[in-house]
Amino acid sequence: MVRHVLSTAACFLVAAGAASTARAADFNAINTLTQAEFRALAEDIGAAISYKGMIPSEGLGITGFDLGLSIGATEVANRATLIKAAGGADVPKAIPLAGLRAVKGLPFDIDIGAVVMTLPDTNVRAAGGELRWAFIGGNAVLPAVALRASMMNLSGVDQLKTRATSVDLSISKGILFLTPYAGVGRVEIDAKAPGTTLGREKFQMDKVFAGVNIAFVPMALVIEADKTGDATSYGVKLAIRW
Repeated sequence: MVRHVLSTAACFLVAAGAASTARAADFNAINTLTQAEFRALAEDIGAAISYKGMIPSEGLGITGFDLGLSIGATEVANRATLIKAAGGADVPKAIPLAGLRAVKGLPFDIDIGAVVMTLPDTNVRAAGGELRWAFIGGNAVLPAVALRASMMNLSGVDQLKTRATSVDLSISKGILFLTPYAGVGRVEIDAKAPGTTLGREKFQMDKVFAGVNIAFVPMALVIEADKTGDATSYGVKLAIRW
């Protein structure tokens, strides 16, 4: 599984780099969409900006920090709709993403995190955070199991206001310098189109994800794959962790 995630992530990151050379695809024609198309847009954009933890389940501890940069791509399911919403500008099948992330350990195996991200060459920006509790802390025998609640808010698009709220359950187990992890969850998307005649779309999507943390103290490299609804995301994070 780890090998598959690594190879697929590499392909998507190459695609993301190629996409960055395309002309900007600002989503400034959302008012031209039908209601069904607006729902499809909300599904893809919501999946793209929804919170990706990119960290194993175990808590960082009261003195722990994780500060990192991430890049990745989301393979959208409704590319034609996104192109229409961008006024005909090219939108790649794999939309690139870039983010700045921070997680701080708290007592009782609770971590709090924040992320700011952008979809390069678009006017989409997003910010949000997480609260995660490793109710099984993990040890030499047992894996860590964590419950996370998170929220992301989209900005930068005048005709689109979107919030992605999610809850997920994850498990991880360290093996030497590798810590594979996986989880399942549910994402709620709440999308509105101010200044248009389009109605509000509020719905939920299933989420599954898996990844691996590669430790080389004080750094960590994380590779993660995420499928939210019909959209699949791959990402890589390089972090300083202590």
